[in-house]
Amino acid sequence: MTTYDLIDEAVIDAPADAVWKALVSEFRGAKEWWVPSNTFHAVSGEPDAVGGRTGVVVHTKGADKGGLKLRFTSRTVAVEPGRRLDIEYVDGVFRGPSTFRLEPLADDRTRLSMHFTGSPHGWLKILAKVADLGAEHSKGTLAAFESLNRRLSAEKATAVER
Repeated sequence: MTTYDLIDEAVIDAPADAVWKALVSEFRGAKEWWVPSNTFHAVSGEPDAVGGRTGVVVHTKGADKGGLKLRFTSRTVAVEPGRRLDIEYVDGVFRGPSTFRLEPLADDRTRLSMHFTGSPHGWLKILAKVADLGAEHSKGTLAAFESLNRRLSAEKATAVER
């Protein structure tokens, strides 16, 4: 069976509390920086509370562009507000744990990482034999992190100008 063990990270030009707020907001369905690759919606509870469930849709050609839609659900298993969010994929085309970590850095910057340890489930197991889903996952995650950095950097610059 194929299992992905990927760590993607970026330095975000914003303090950890702003990165945390943006991450949780996105998982609640904000669609501000992870689109067009992924969209999220709350299924039950809150994404930053143990037991909260979040629906994930990976849009292989971009949101509202057709193409395959990979759907799965995560359940929050541990939370350290502003620092760490542990989830487990429990339903849909992926199963397994993932962790988001936020590490405060100098100059109000934050290292954001996602450690994705998932296995394809159902029909996705077949696709995983012919497509490099791990590379596509990292490509989408890093693009989202870059988008988040642009968004929060702009907000930070605007705040400084005031």
